[in-house]
Amino acid sequence: MGANKRLRLSAGHASVDLYQGIVPVLVPFLVAERHYGYLGVSGFVLAASLLSSVIQPLFGVLTDRWAMPWLVPVSTLAAGLGVALVGQAESYPLALAAIALTGFGVAAYHPEAARLARAVTGGDHVGMSWFSLGGNVGFALAPVFATPVLAAGGLAATPLLLLPAVLGTLVTLPLLGRRARGTTAPRAGGRDDWPAFRMLSAVVILRSIAYIGLSSFLGLFVQQRVHAGDAAGGAALFVLFAGGAAGTVLGGRLAGRWGRIRTMRGAYGMAVLAIAGVVLVPGPALYGFVAVAGIALYVPFSLHITLGQDYLPNRVGTASGVTLGLAVSVGGVLAPALGALADATSLRAMLAALTVFPVMAWILASRLREPARLEQSS
Repeated sequence: MGANKRLRLSAGHASVDLYQGIVPVLVPFLVAERHYGYLGVSGFVLAASLLSSVIQPLFGVLTDRWAMPWLVPVSTLAAGLGVALVGQAESYPLALAAIALTGFGVAAYHPEAARLARAVTGGDHVGMSWFSLGGNVGFALAPVFATPVLAAGGLAATPLLLLPAVLGTLVTLPLLGRRARGTTAPRAGGRDDWPAFRMLSAVVILRSIAYIGLSSFLGLFVQQRVHAGDAAGGAALFVLFAGGAAGTVLGGRLAGRWGRIRTMRGAYGMAVLAIAGVVLVPGPALYGFVAVAGIALYVPFSLHITLGQDYLPNRVGTASGVTLGLAVSVGGVLAPALGALADATSLRAMLAALTVFPVMAWILASRLREPARLEQSS
């Protein structure tokens, strides 16, 4: 697959996941200009995150029944339009509806876009890792893009935030013909392996708990350990996110050489050691373990997608909706419990407990087997 197509897939994915990252950026501006309380603004974040993840499997089921390549540009524009309308909505219900539109667009995008990525890449590990990388980059760049716009123009400037959605739509449109020629009917002789898919979903959930737990509390922990002020926590998060981006691309290349299951097992084993290093190693040296943790927890990210699609060859959209949506975000449900554990013990003890989750992921991944590739049997 050409580099141009990889970049188009990655840029399109980035333009959508950018809006997931923009929603938290909007919160302080909504508080300052609209005087919403903490409970009110938490409703925006909850609506965007829950809607964008919970209904993704539903869109996956729909795309398994009908080819809907048009859903990619329409959902991209919907994600951007929701954020653009927030600043124009004077009442809380209208603002909440606008944020819900963004979540709806994000949810509608991923299953069909993952199908498109598979059709364009032929399920190539490296190509899919570039598609996954785009989402990570988009989320990470959201504050960099949105904060200056909102700082300069306030909520009245939110229509300017529609621009990435327009650009993302334009770069993706030339690829849509490939989706129309992609597989929409069941594979000849293909059988859905639901037990393996359920086990893979459990692996994805365990990985989500470990990563969300680490990213949620890492900044505060590093500030306490390094004693270098607020910048220390921000730097640690940057290192974690940068490691995640590198791990996403690295995962596809390693899988091409070692296979997906072997690569996943190695990554989760490394994640155990890296998280333990973050907890135990004193001083600035822990930044190295933060980087390794980010890499290790993101190496399997794109491999989860292709494995899910291969385990459910007749329901590629459903597999994509689960691995990219519900299963990935379910780890956030345990964030309050992790916070309660930190309150009851210590932040260090809670982070140490996170090593249990990649251990369990390693055990379950060891029971998985490499499925037959969709293209090999079609």
